[in-house]
Amino acid sequence: MLAYSDACERNKDPILQILKSQLYGHRTVLEIGSGSAQHAVHFARHLPDLIWFTSDVANNLEGINTRLELEGSENAQRALELDVSQFPWPLQTVDAVFSANTLHIISWQNVAYFFQGAGQILGTGGKVIVYGPFRYNKQYTSESNAEFDVWLKQRDPESAIRDFEAVDALARQQDLILVDDFAMPANNQILVWQKQ
Repeated sequence: MLAYSDACERNKDPILQILKSQLYGHRTVLEIGSGSAQHAVHFARHLPDLIWFTSDVANNLEGINTRLELEGSENAQRALELDVSQFPWPLQTVDAVFSANTLHIISWQNVAYFFQGAGQILGTGGKVIVYGPFRYNKQYTSESNAEFDVWLKQRDPESAIRDFEAVDALARQQDLILVDDFAMPANNQILVWQKQ
């Protein structure tokens, strides 16, 4: 039985519209935390000029690869085992790093490792594109996000909706400068940083 996410089905088209413009002219993308691989299948199919590298922790790889075999396009690559805290990452260089709904799930230390790893494999002009909920100036963007954050912390004390300012500070340490912040459906954002 393949993993399935209703949220992925709902948000894949709005995210794709942003990716089409942000990834124009790029050739390789590493997705961190490919999960059910619904995003990977959809984005690779609609962005045929890109090589889309999937990745996740070891116990999620079989499901990702099964979905890719059943539904994937040629430019969607088999999943790489990638734990953000383990260096070096399995790819030495890519044009962009994409991740959806991960930074509020992984620990804060792993958020720092996420940006450290991205900084290591991106060259000048490379992009980090992150989708998910964030707080701004310690404020939630909606009451539902505040409730979601309570649920996250009850489920796992290491999880939390992250403060944009703190995440941006981690990015800046890796010479990643925020170039875009898009408001998305369901009180999410897409943040785009570019390597200087």
